[in-house]
Amino acid sequence: MEGSLVSKSNRRSLMITIGVLLFLIVLPLINLSAYGIYPGPFVGTLADAGTYVMLALGLNIVVGYAGLLDLGYAAFFAIGSYTYALLASPFFNQHYSFWILLLIAPAVAAFFGMLLGAPTLRLRGDYLAIVTLGFGEIVPAFFLNAQSLTGGTNGISGVDTPVIAIPFTAIAYNFGLGGNNPYPYYYLVVIVVLVLILAIGRLRDSRVGRAWMAIREDELAASAMGINTVRTKLLAFAIGAAFSGFAGCIYASKLGFIGPDQFSFSVSVFILSMIILGGIGTIRGVIIGAVLLYFLQTYILTGLPGWIHDFGDSHDIPFLRDTDFSGIKFLLYGIALVAMMVLRPEGLLPNRQRKAELHPESDTIAMRESQQQLYDVQATDQQEVGEPVEE
Repeated sequence: MEGSLVSKSNRRSLMITIGVLLFLIVLPLINLSAYGIYPGPFVGTLADAGTYVMLALGLNIVVGYAGLLDLGYAAFFAIGSYTYALLASPFFNQHYSFWILLLIAPAVAAFFGMLLGAPTLRLRGDYLAIVTLGFGEIVPAFFLNAQSLTGGTNGISGVDTPVIAIPFTAIAYNFGLGGNNPYPYYYLVVIVVLVLILAIGRLRDSRVGRAWMAIREDELAASAMGINTVRTKLLAFAIGAAFSGFAGCIYASKLGFIGPDQFSFSVSVFILSMIILGGIGTIRGVIIGAVLLYFLQTYILTGLPGWIHDFGDSHDIPFLRDTDFSGIKFLLYGIALVAMMVLRPEGLLPNRQRKAELHPESDTIAMRESQQQLYDVQATDQQEVGEPVEE
């Protein structure tokens, strides 16, 4: 009976996966111009959203699985982007293949991930956050001031685009400079994201994944059980950074330009907000949170001032027509995040463990928690069932 239930669950998951994959393949082909959504920009936005999905999945390994707070994750995104830009542009007159650099950039980012993780092995909580925050500020500052190595404020332009060449023929397909043709980038992002999801699923269910979760729950107990916490935490930093290397490589090739201003601290906070919104420690939740938050900030809130002006103009409302609402998007963005944390702190699709941690077992305990300390609630419950209470 149990075997049949497992088999049924696996078949259901497989059918859902196939359905989502078919939807992603067909989505760019749907004509939504009647609703003001034009295929080219829309597909390009989807490709960019997929890049942030990679970043969110990588940070979820560090924060969601291993429980290590990283506020400098954008630094690895910058390292992956600059690795590709330096080795595939006229800046150093190096033009290595995109497909080779798609493996080199994650390796370089993983190396720097271990460099960051080495001095933070004994740190926890706020101290770990401060160190990672410092690393996140150092890397963009280095790229900004190392004029001869990175182009400084001018950045690196003319970055090569991916080319698919058919062996033993002169036929080659160029993706297009600056993402002018977003369709190949979109399908490339879909393929890479699917591969990363499969890798995360295998890691989560492996001995390494269980070790990450044990460290997240209680590092001292994990160490006492024989887990090598040094190696396990370094591996979390390295793999999480490698995911950002994939994203940085694709991002640089699509944009065709890389500058230090693109990897500020706000990018790290943006990615962290994605995994918190979707549900820390889950794959589906992180993907949904990344896509929703990316579209919220780059599409909905960006177009909101224009929509308000159009509404005021069509209904002859002078206040809405003449007022500048360009700064309101940041206010609405903040309100949305605060409301989410108050109403659903576990995220949109949380795992069962985190949901149980953030919600009381009963309405009675919830009411008492709002009135007194948790220790007193536990003591009251013990007294009700006749158990002795420690003084």
